[in-house]
Amino acid sequence: MRCPFCASEENRVIDSRLGPDRMEIRRRRECESCDRRFTTRERVEAVTPKIVKRDMRREDFSREKVLESIETSCSKRPVSANAIGRLIDALERNLQETGEKEVSSHCVGEFIMQGLLNIDAIAAARFASVFEDFQGPEDYARFFSELDKKSDSDAESRDDS
Repeated sequence: MRCPFCASEENRVIDSRLGPDRMEIRRRRECESCDRRFTTRERVEAVTPKIVKRDMRREDFSREKVLESIETSCSKRPVSANAIGRLIDALERNLQETGEKEVSSHCVGEFIMQGLLNIDAIAAARFASVFEDFQGPEDYARFFSELDKKSDSDAESRDDS
């Protein structure tokens, strides 16, 4: 591992711990040349399927691209970075567990939409406006109307239990 401060490759590991999602190892390192400390993270590189876009192009799954999209939807909303990280981790696990070589971007979008609905309805509406290509206020009205119907039916099923 190269030191980010002096570019020396001589360093030692001071501490290793599992990350909060238990899917990565966080290593604290000290450079033997400049004595500065830095952190590295190790994650198993699992194979995720290619994403098939609407125009039939195929792209590699990009955690960064998904993160940027979700962060934009959650901008100025009370959504923690941990909640966003858990949603993306769940998406990656779901994609890996499908065993498929290709997954449609629509399936990815639906998964994110459901995750955002559980976190913050406004963030979900923002995501839906791009994902479902909202053209006007009637699209937002339909989105929230369907959300209300779903929450009413969920409440009724809880009352029946």
